[in-house]
Amino acid sequence: MTPEITSFIIIFIFLIIIFSSFVSVKQGTIVVITVFGKYRRILTPGLNFKIPFIESIYSKISIQNRSVELEFQAVTFDQANVYFKAMLLYSVLDQREETIKNVAFKFVDDRNLMQALIRTVEGSIRAFVATKRQSEVLILRRDIVEHVKEQLDVILEGWGYHLQDLQLNDITFDDVIMKSMSQVVASNNLKAAAENEGQALLITKTKAAEAEGNAIKISAEADRQASQLRGQGVALFREEVAKGMSVAAKEMKDANMDTSVILFTMWTESIKHFAEHSQGNVIFLDGSTENMQKTMKEMMALNLLHDDKVKK
Repeated sequence: MTPEITSFIIIFIFLIIIFSSFVSVKQGTIVVITVFGKYRRILTPGLNFKIPFIESIYSKISIQNRSVELEFQAVTFDQANVYFKAMLLYSVLDQREETIKNVAFKFVDDRNLMQALIRTVEGSIRAFVATKRQSEVLILRRDIVEHVKEQLDVILEGWGYHLQDLQLNDITFDDVIMKSMSQVVASNNLKAAAENEGQALLITKTKAAEAEGNAIKISAEADRQASQLRGQGVALFREEVAKGMSVAAKEMKDANMDTSVILFTMWTESIKHFAEHSQGNVIFLDGSTENMQKTMKEMMALNLLHDDKVKK
């Protein structure tokens, strides 16, 4: 072997050693280093140095959030099957060395980790649902999530992980139960609709009765006021007539004239009014002297009664 080839081989080996001595770690990743199979140290993101051929990379651990979807079945206290679809969000607890060691060495691989994690979540939910009735499960979604978090936090911390969130995306029952629940909801809606319709009808009839009662009151009040005004008008008319007759009688008395002329004039004016404004063809009047004298005496008596009231 020539010296040039030997030098080339030495340089090539040296370069391999140099390049294998540096390790580039991506952001969001932690590298676990072992020496002959024993844990040595961890490498953080960036460019790191390791001893060639002695230190080796055991695993690369992602500290980013990871998610997994779950589908499983549980049985309630009253023996109803409940089907869950959930989404589990978890991550490495922190970047401390002890935590990374737990993540790297607690499980053989990620497949075994996922199996243990999923079974633990399912078991916790099944244990909780087994103490509840079918009618309670749908309204206890938040309680189920809180129960699972409370149960898993300690276990996952021992594995080096933390449960970020658990979302129960879908909760269903057997078809028979779903149909019965739909019928219950429909019947409750019909009942509520009937009650609302009855209340609306009651309110309508009540308002109509109140409106009719108010209309009757207003009409009665209007009739009362109209009757009162008509009575007041008649009274004022009579009062004015009496005043006019009193004035006329006084003036005729001062002129030494017989006041009975006024009564006779009123009598003839009344007959004239009847004739002009009556819708009939015949007017029956007692034109006898006795009846005329009687009428005049009554009118004179009214006139004297009015004068006495005025004097008092």
